[in-house]
Amino acid sequence: MEFTNSYEDELRAKEYSRLEFHNTYYLAFRDLPEIFTKYVKGKNAVDFGCGTGRSTRFLQKYGFSTTGIDISKEMIKIAKENDKNGKYLLVEDGNYDELKQYSYDLVLSAFTFDNIPMENKIEIFSKLKSILNKDGILINLVCSPEIYFNEWASFSTKNFPENKKLKTGSIVKIITTDFNDSRPCYDILCFDKDYKKIFKKTKLNLIDTYRPLAKLDEPYKWINETKIAPWTIYVLKRKWSD
Repeated sequence: MEFTNSYEDELRAKEYSRLEFHNTYYLAFRDLPEIFTKYVKGKNAVDFGCGTGRSTRFLQKYGFSTTGIDISKEMIKIAKENDKNGKYLLVEDGNYDELKQYSYDLVLSAFTFDNIPMENKIEIFSKLKSILNKDGILINLVCSPEIYFNEWASFSTKNFPENKKLKTGSIVKIITTDFNDSRPCYDILCFDKDYKKIFKKTKLNLIDTYRPLAKLDEPYKWINETKIAPWTIYVLKRKWSD
Protein backbone atom coordinates (compact mmCIF):
# COMPACT_ATOMS: atom_id res chain seq x y z
CA MET A 1 0.00 0.00 0.00
CA GLU A 2 1.31 3.45 -0.93
CA PHE A 3 1.43 5.83 2.01
CA THR A 4 -0.55 9.06 1.84
CA ASN A 5 -0.91 11.78 4.47
CA SER A 6 -4.39 11.25 5.96
CA TYR A 7 -4.50 14.80 7.28
CA GLU A 8 -4.05 16.67 3.99
CA ASP A 9 -7.81 16.67 3.66
CA GLU A 10 -10.29 19.47 4.39
CA LEU A 11 -12.86 17.29 6.19
CA ARG A 12 -10.23 15.52 8.29
CA ALA A 13 -8.59 18.83 9.18
CA LYS A 14 -11.92 20.27 10.40
CA GLU A 15 -12.66 17.17 12.48
CA TYR A 16 -9.15 17.12 13.91
CA SER A 17 -9.48 20.77 14.95
CA ARG A 18 -12.34 19.77 17.28
CA LEU A 19 -10.22 17.35 19.29
CA GLU A 20 -9.53 18.26 22.89
CA PHE A 21 -7.25 16.76 25.53
CA HIS A 22 -9.74 14.03 26.41
CA ASN A 23 -9.79 10.24 26.64
CA THR A 24 -6.68 8.54 25.27
CA TYR A 25 -5.36 11.89 24.03
CA TYR A 26 -5.35 13.12 27.63
CA LEU A 27 -2.56 10.65 28.40
CA ALA A 28 -0.43 11.98 25.56
CA PHE A 29 -0.30 15.44 27.13
CA ARG A 30 -0.76 14.73 30.84
CA ASP A 31 2.92 14.29 31.69
CA LEU A 32 4.36 16.94 29.37
CA PRO A 33 4.33 19.79 31.93
CA GLU A 34 6.41 17.62 34.29
CA ILE A 35 8.83 16.89 31.45
CA PHE A 36 9.09 20.59 30.58
CA THR A 37 9.90 21.47 34.17
CA LYS A 38 12.50 18.72 34.49
CA TYR A 39 14.35 19.13 31.19
CA VAL A 40 13.60 22.37 29.32
CA LYS A 41 15.59 25.45 30.31
CA GLY A 42 14.09 28.18 28.11
CA LYS A 43 10.81 29.24 26.53
CA ASN A 44 11.58 29.42 22.81
CA ALA A 45 9.78 26.49 21.17
CA VAL A 46 8.82 24.92 17.85
CA ASP A 47 5.76 22.73 17.50
CA PHE A 48 6.76 20.41 14.65
CA GLY A 49 3.72 19.11 12.79
CA CYS A 50 1.41 21.47 14.64
CA GLY A 51 -1.70 20.45 12.70
CA THR A 52 -4.60 22.71 13.64
CA GLY A 53 -2.66 24.17 16.58
CA ARG A 54 -3.85 22.09 19.52
CA SER A 55 -0.31 21.30 20.72
CA THR A 56 0.90 24.82 19.89
CA ARG A 57 -1.75 26.33 22.13
CA PHE A 58 -0.83 23.78 24.79
CA LEU A 59 2.78 25.00 24.72
CA GLN A 60 1.61 28.61 24.89
CA LYS A 61 -0.41 27.75 27.99
CA TYR A 62 2.84 26.74 29.70
CA GLY A 63 4.59 29.97 28.80
CA PHE A 64 6.40 28.98 25.62
CA SER A 65 6.85 31.41 22.75
CA THR A 66 5.92 28.91 20.07
CA THR A 67 6.15 28.66 16.31
CA GLY A 68 3.89 25.98 14.86
CA ILE A 69 4.95 24.45 11.55
CA ASP A 70 3.17 21.98 9.29
CA ILE A 71 3.14 20.81 5.67
CA SER A 72 -0.67 20.71 5.51
CA LYS A 73 -2.23 23.84 4.02
CA GLU A 74 -5.65 22.92 5.43
CA MET A 75 -4.29 22.37 8.93
CA ILE A 76 -2.34 25.63 9.02
CA LYS A 77 -5.35 27.55 7.72
CA ILE A 78 -7.48 26.32 10.62
CA ALA A 79 -4.68 26.86 13.16
CA LYS A 80 -4.47 30.52 12.14
CA GLU A 81 -8.25 30.92 12.30
CA ASN A 82 -8.37 29.42 15.81
CA ASP A 83 -5.36 31.31 17.15
CA LYS A 84 -5.13 34.68 15.44
CA ASN A 85 -2.24 35.83 17.63
CA GLY A 86 -0.25 32.63 17.20
CA LYS A 87 2.67 32.10 14.85
CA TYR A 88 2.13 29.36 12.26
CA LEU A 89 4.22 28.55 9.21
CA LEU A 90 3.33 26.42 6.22
CA VAL A 91 6.53 24.63 5.25
CA GLU A 92 7.58 22.32 2.48
CA ASP A 93 8.36 18.77 3.55
CA GLY A 94 11.87 18.81 5.01
CA ASN A 95 12.42 22.54 4.47
CA TYR A 96 12.77 24.42 7.75
CA ASP A 97 14.92 27.30 6.48
CA GLU A 98 12.69 29.86 8.21
CA LEU A 99 13.77 28.45 11.58
CA LYS A 100 17.10 29.75 12.80
CA GLN A 101 19.74 27.13 13.63
CA TYR A 102 20.87 26.60 17.24
CA SER A 103 18.04 28.84 18.49
CA TYR A 104 15.35 26.77 20.18
CA ASP A 105 15.03 25.48 23.72
CA LEU A 106 12.38 22.95 22.77
CA VAL A 107 11.10 21.14 19.72
CA LEU A 108 7.88 19.26 20.39
CA SER A 109 6.79 16.67 17.87
CA ALA A 110 3.37 15.37 18.90
CA PHE A 111 2.31 12.38 16.74
CA THR A 112 4.10 13.78 13.67
CA PHE A 113 6.63 10.98 13.23
CA ASP A 114 3.74 8.50 13.09
CA ASN A 115 3.04 9.98 9.66
CA ILE A 116 6.60 10.18 8.35
CA PRO A 117 7.90 7.29 6.19
CA MET A 118 10.91 5.45 7.56
CA GLU A 119 13.18 6.62 4.74
CA ASN A 120 12.57 10.26 5.74
CA LYS A 121 12.84 10.00 9.51
CA ILE A 122 16.63 10.27 9.77
CA GLU A 123 16.81 13.36 7.56
CA ILE A 124 14.06 15.13 9.47
CA PHE A 125 15.45 14.29 12.91
CA SER A 126 18.80 15.66 11.75
CA LYS A 127 17.23 18.91 10.59
CA LEU A 128 15.27 19.35 13.80
CA LYS A 129 18.42 18.67 15.80
CA SER A 130 20.14 21.53 13.98
CA ILE A 131 17.71 24.14 15.31
CA LEU A 132 18.22 23.17 18.97
CA ASN A 133 20.47 25.34 21.08
CA LYS A 134 23.15 23.92 23.37
CA ASP A 135 20.67 22.87 26.05
CA GLY A 136 17.76 22.30 23.69
CA ILE A 137 15.38 19.37 24.11
CA LEU A 138 13.48 17.45 21.42
CA ILE A 139 10.37 15.66 22.67
CA ASN A 140 9.18 12.98 20.29
CA LEU A 141 5.65 11.90 21.26
CA VAL A 142 4.51 8.95 19.15
CA CYS A 143 2.03 6.10 19.14
CA SER A 144 3.27 3.01 20.92
CA PRO A 145 3.05 0.03 18.53
CA GLU A 146 0.42 -1.45 20.84
CA ILE A 147 -2.01 1.34 19.95
CA TYR A 148 -2.54 -0.37 16.59
CA PHE A 149 -3.31 -3.77 18.13
CA ASN A 150 -5.94 -2.88 20.76
CA GLU A 151 -9.09 -0.89 21.54
CA TRP A 152 -9.00 2.49 23.29
CA ALA A 153 -11.18 5.28 24.59
CA SER A 154 -10.23 7.40 21.55
CA PHE A 155 -9.36 4.77 18.93
CA SER A 156 -10.41 1.50 17.36
CA THR A 157 -8.34 -1.04 15.44
CA LYS A 158 -10.67 -4.06 15.65
CA ASN A 159 -11.37 -3.88 11.91
CA PHE A 160 -7.67 -4.16 11.13
CA PRO A 161 -6.40 -7.46 12.61
CA GLU A 162 -3.65 -7.44 9.99
CA ASN A 163 -1.93 -4.69 12.00
CA LYS A 164 -0.68 -7.35 14.44
CA LYS A 165 1.34 -9.09 11.74
CA LEU A 166 3.18 -6.02 10.54
CA LYS A 167 6.69 -4.78 11.26
CA THR A 168 8.54 -1.48 11.36
CA GLY A 169 7.97 0.51 8.19
CA SER A 170 4.58 -1.06 7.48
CA ILE A 171 1.45 1.01 7.00
CA VAL A 172 -1.08 0.51 9.79
CA LYS A 173 -4.69 1.67 10.03
CA ILE A 174 -6.52 3.16 12.99
CA ILE A 175 -9.87 4.92 13.45
CA THR A 176 -10.26 7.90 15.77
CA THR A 177 -13.58 7.58 17.61
CA ASP A 178 -13.42 11.04 19.22
CA PHE A 179 -14.71 12.69 16.06
CA ASN A 180 -17.25 11.90 13.34
CA ASP A 181 -14.93 11.10 10.45
CA SER A 182 -14.81 7.30 10.59
CA ARG A 183 -12.31 6.88 7.78
CA PRO A 184 -9.13 5.18 8.97
CA CYS A 185 -5.92 7.09 9.41
CA TYR A 186 -2.85 5.55 7.83
CA ASP A 187 0.30 5.60 9.98
CA ILE A 188 3.79 4.16 9.73
CA LEU A 189 4.58 1.52 12.34
CA CYS A 190 7.89 1.95 14.17
CA PHE A 191 9.01 -0.16 17.11
CA ASP A 192 11.06 1.14 20.03
CA LYS A 193 14.27 -0.60 18.97
CA ASP A 194 14.09 1.05 15.56
CA TYR A 195 13.51 4.51 16.98
CA LYS A 196 16.59 3.99 19.14
CA LYS A 197 18.62 3.08 16.05
CA ILE A 198 17.46 6.31 14.39
CA PHE A 199 18.40 8.38 17.44
CA LYS A 200 21.87 6.84 17.42
CA LYS A 201 22.37 7.54 13.71
CA THR A 202 21.29 11.16 14.10
CA LYS A 203 23.43 11.70 17.22
CA LEU A 204 20.51 12.41 19.50
CA ASN A 205 20.97 11.30 23.10
CA LEU A 206 17.93 9.57 24.55
CA ILE A 207 17.80 10.94 28.09
CA ASP A 208 14.39 9.68 29.20
CA THR A 209 11.39 7.66 28.01
CA TYR A 210 7.83 7.92 29.29
CA ARG A 211 5.03 5.43 28.66
CA PRO A 212 2.01 6.99 30.39
CA LEU A 213 -0.62 4.69 31.86
CA ALA A 214 -4.08 5.81 32.92
CA LYS A 215 -5.20 6.01 36.54
CA LEU A 216 -8.53 4.72 37.75
CA ASP A 217 -9.45 8.04 39.38
CA GLU A 218 -9.14 9.95 36.10
CA PRO A 219 -12.51 11.02 34.62
CA TYR A 220 -12.52 8.88 31.47
CA LYS A 221 -13.91 5.49 30.47
CA TRP A 222 -10.68 3.63 29.97
CA ILE A 223 -10.52 0.43 27.94
CA ASN A 224 -6.89 -0.74 27.86
CA GLU A 225 -5.20 2.48 28.96
CA THR A 226 -4.65 1.40 32.59
CA LYS A 227 -2.54 -1.61 31.60
CA ILE A 228 -1.08 -0.79 28.16
CA ALA A 229 0.59 2.51 27.32
CA PRO A 230 -0.85 3.91 24.07
CA TRP A 231 1.89 6.53 23.75
CA THR A 232 5.65 6.67 24.00
CA ILE A 233 7.39 9.94 24.82
CA TYR A 234 11.10 10.15 23.98
CA VAL A 235 13.09 12.99 25.54
CA LEU A 236 16.14 13.72 23.40
CA LYS A 237 19.09 16.06 23.50
CA ARG A 238 21.57 16.98 20.80
CA LYS A 239 24.89 15.17 21.02
CA TRP A 240 27.58 17.83 20.62
CA SER A 241 30.71 15.69 20.90
CA ASP A 242 32.16 13.26 18.29
